[in-house]
Amino acid sequence: MDSGFSPTTTAAITRARRHAVGDLLHRTARRYPGKLAVVAGELRVTYAEFDAAVNRTAHALADRGLAKGDRLALLSHNCWQYAVLAFATARLGVVLVPVNFMLGPAEIAYILRHSGARAMVAEDVLAPTAEQALTAAGVADGLRGWIPLSGAAPAAGWEDVDPWWRKGPDTLPDVLVADDDPLRLMYTSGTESRPKGVMLSSRSLVSQYVSCAIDGEMSADDVELHSLPMYHCAQLDCFFSVDVYLGATSVILPGPDPAALLAAIARERVTKLFCPPTVWISLLRHPDFDTTDLSSLRKGYYGASAMPVEVLRELQRRLPDVALWNFYGQTEMAPLATILRPGEQLERAGSAGRAALNVETMLVDDDGSPVPPGQVGEIVHRSPHAALGYYADEEKTAEAFRDGWFHSGDLGVMTADGYLSVVDRKKDMIKTGGENVASREIEEAIYELDGVAEVAVFGIRHPHWIEAVTAVVVPRPGGTLTPADVQAHARERLAGYKRPKYVVLADGLPKNPSGKILKRELRERHAGLAATDAG
Repeated sequence: MDSGFSPTTTAAITRARRHAVGDLLHRTARRYPGKLAVVAGELRVTYAEFDAAVNRTAHALADRGLAKGDRLALLSHNCWQYAVLAFATARLGVVLVPVNFMLGPAEIAYILRHSGARAMVAEDVLAPTAEQALTAAGVADGLRGWIPLSGAAPAAGWEDVDPWWRKGPDTLPDVLVADDDPLRLMYTSGTESRPKGVMLSSRSLVSQYVSCAIDGEMSADDVELHSLPMYHCAQLDCFFSVDVYLGATSVILPGPDPAALLAAIARERVTKLFCPPTVWISLLRHPDFDTTDLSSLRKGYYGASAMPVEVLRELQRRLPDVALWNFYGQTEMAPLATILRPGEQLERAGSAGRAALNVETMLVDDDGSPVPPGQVGEIVHRSPHAALGYYADEEKTAEAFRDGWFHSGDLGVMTADGYLSVVDRKKDMIKTGGENVASREIEEAIYELDGVAEVAVFGIRHPHWIEAVTAVVVPRPGGTLTPADVQAHARERLAGYKRPKYVVLADGLPKNPSGKILKRELRERHAGLAATDAG
C-alpha cells in the first residue's frame, strides 16, 4: 500500500523505528548508565563506559576507511576488545567475520578470500598466524588491528586497537542499519571440505535474543560468566549479546579452564553459566568443585551436544539449586531453535525440548513431507532467527532452504505434543549390517557404566559390516576400567548389532573450542581398526 508520504517523511519514520543490533547497547546504557556491564581481568566498565567505548571504536574504524557492508575479520580469544568490536562493527553496519582461533593460516586465508574481508583484527599472540593468512590470501593492504593481550608491542604494519576505544568522539555514528542488512558472517566449523559463510542480520539476531531471554528466563539481574569462544554464536548471541540487551553483568574469561571457571564463579558471585556438556563434565571432575563456593549460581545452560543422562542426574544432585536449560540449534538459526526447560530435565531427559518462542519446528522425510509423531525425520525450522543464506553460495542456500524451511541436517523424533529428541546428525548415523544405529543411544548406555568420564561413538568402514560401531572411552582418573568391562556392559543393555565392535580407551577426546567432540578426527584416527578384520 502506498503511504502517500514524502521520501523525507518516510526516511524519518525509518530512523525512528530502527532496531538493529548496534542500537541495543546504546538503549541499555540509557536505562542503566552506572550499572556494571563487563568484567574482564582487572577491567570493570559500566554500561555508559561500554557504550562510549563502542562509539569511539566505530568512529576509529570509519576514520580508517571502513563503511557499511565492508567485512572485518576478528581472530582472538575472548576479551574486552572482542566485546567492543562486536558492537562497534554493528553500529557501522560493518560485517563482522569471527574467526576460529584454532584454524591454521591456510584455513583462515580461505575465510579471508571468501568473505572479501578488507580489515583484520588479531590478538597479539595470534598475529603471526594472521600475517601468514593475509599473505596467503593475497591481502597486501587494509586495516590490521592488534589486540595487546600479552602486552607485546604491535608488529610492523599493525595498529594497537586500545586507543580506538579509549580516545575520540563518543557520539553515535550516523549510519542507518536496516533489519536485514547483513551484520555477521559466521563460518561453520562444519563437516565439509570448505566452511560456509552464514549471513546473519539484526532481524535474525534480535528475534533470537528475544527467544533466549523469554524461554531461558534471563534478566537484567543476571551475572553471567562467558568462557566459551565468542567467535561461536552460542556464547556470543545466546548469552553475551542477550545480557547486553537486558542490562545484565558479563564476566569474560579467555577460555573454559575449569579451575578459572570455578574461581570466577566464587569471586564474582556469578548467577548464570553456559557450558557444553564436555565443560560441565570437566567442572564436576575438578578437585576444587566440592570446596568452591558455588552458592550464587542459579541458572545453568547446556548445548552444542546432548547432555548424557547420567551427567544430568549428577549435576542436579551436586548443584540442587541450579535450574538447567538445554539449548539446541544451529549457526543458521542464530543459533537457538528449541529449548528444554528446568521442570522437564529429568522427566524428558535427553530431549531437546520444544520450539522456542519465535520458532516453528517439524520433521520431514527425504521428500519434504511431514512425518508422524514417533518416526525419525530431518529437523526443519521456520523462524525470523533464520540466516539470510550462505554467502556467495546460491546452490547450498537453495538446498538448505528448500520448500520454505531451513533444513538442519539433524535427524530427530518428535512426540505428539512437540518435544524433540535429536537422534543424530545425518552424517553420524551408523549404518551397520543393514541396520541404522544412532551413536547417541550407544553413548547413553556406556555412560551408565561406573568409571566412565566421557565417551564418543562413531562408525568406521568395515569389510563385512560396511560400518562398525566404535567407542572411544575416557576412564575416570584412578579407575581400572578396561575395554572388556565396556563390552560386557554393552552386552547387558544393547542389541547385538548396536554393541561396539571396537572399544578404545583414551586419555581424552578431541574437541573444538566450543566443546564439540570432533568425531571426524576420531574416525580418521581409528580407521585402521577394521583394516584386517573380515568379520
